[in-house]
Amino acid sequence: MDEFLEKHRVIIIVGTLLVVVAGLPLLYFLKFDFNPINLRNPNAESIATFLDLRKDPNTGANAINVLTNSEAEAKKIEARLEKVPEVLRVMSLDSFVPADQPAKLKLIAQAAKVVGPALNPDQVDAAPTDAENVEALKGTVASLRKAAGDGKGPGSVASRRLADALAKLAERDQATRDKTQEIFIAPMKIVFDQLKNTLQAGPVTLKTLPPELVNSWRSKDGLIRVEALPKGDPNDNDNLRRFADAVLAAEPNAIGGPVSILKSGDTIVRAFIHAGIWALLVISLLLWVPLRRISDVLMTMVPLLVAGAVTMELCVLIGLPLNFANIVALPLLLGVGVAFKIYYVTAWREGRTNLLQSSLTRAIFFSALTTATAFGSLWLSSHPGTASMGKLLALSFVITLAAVLLFQPALMGKPRDIGE
Repeated sequence: MDEFLEKHRVIIIVGTLLVVVAGLPLLYFLKFDFNPINLRNPNAESIATFLDLRKDPNTGANAINVLTNSEAEAKKIEARLEKVPEVLRVMSLDSFVPADQPAKLKLIAQAAKVVGPALNPDQVDAAPTDAENVEALKGTVASLRKAAGDGKGPGSVASRRLADALAKLAERDQATRDKTQEIFIAPMKIVFDQLKNTLQAGPVTLKTLPPELVNSWRSKDGLIRVEALPKGDPNDNDNLRRFADAVLAAEPNAIGGPVSILKSGDTIVRAFIHAGIWALLVISLLLWVPLRRISDVLMTMVPLLVAGAVTMELCVLIGLPLNFANIVALPLLLGVGVAFKIYYVTAWREGRTNLLQSSLTRAIFFSALTTATAFGSLWLSSHPGTASMGKLLALSFVITLAAVLLFQPALMGKPRDIGE
């Protein structure tokens, strides 16, 4: 293997670098999943319930809010947000005051004249006796069976099934019939009471709104909240990002869940980019202290950079986005990767040849294998965040090991005292 790498050194180096450079455009499509909910098990009852609730715009789980201390400014904010295509609906305290109230109240008054006597009769007849109920049940059974006949359609089948159920109820004791009646009558009473209250509606103003409702939209110190809800699938990260960006473009001071998690994700990404750059600089300086040659430092750093680039390119190809959990694999890749590579460079500087057949290679191989196995075991976790971290760690260690064993020996070539 050492002879093969030495013989085809130029082809391996150029070919590897060309493949890496050709794959760099893939990094544009590398995504960061900023939604912390995706790090949780979607099959857990609490998470599944939350995801279902979030699909309903009325829950406001993905709402973005804008605060202002002026009612006039709140109306202007509403008008601006309503023009944003990514916004489904805009709400504020004024949204609870219906428009065109005189016309609507007139219609309600007309309905009350028609329905009111039925809901509030002057005389209420006595409730039927149990015997009358049994007679009515038997009459209904006969009518249903006559209507169903010998038909095979779904309506006929349903009619016969209902008739059989009512016939059994007619044969049971009075307590069972009373209980069944209560099951059906109680909800109807609630509906009729709600209808009565609706028909008694009066003019609605900000002053007549319930205090609990007002306090949720206007604070005691006068701040007014304007709420915007997203259009489209609220569980889709791309949709949430477009929604948050569009609202922030219209109202830079907007706050809320989508804005918080989006900005948190952007902050994390920038922090890791800065940390990665500083880490590479510091590692290069630390390597220069014992190596004292820029070329030797590059011999150590180039395979590390190749492994990092290939790892991220493969993440795009296999559809593995970065997230708050697995992004820690990148610093570990730098730390562990440079440790493996410095061993080879040090042995190469001492004039050792046939490194792939040496005990050093076996030590590096089994060390990387045990480390990858330990971290890769996290892949088996039912927790999506932990599993993604294990998956990326295992992938990064395999790529790093491949760069150490296949690319770095070709990059180094023969030791200087032999090659010269």
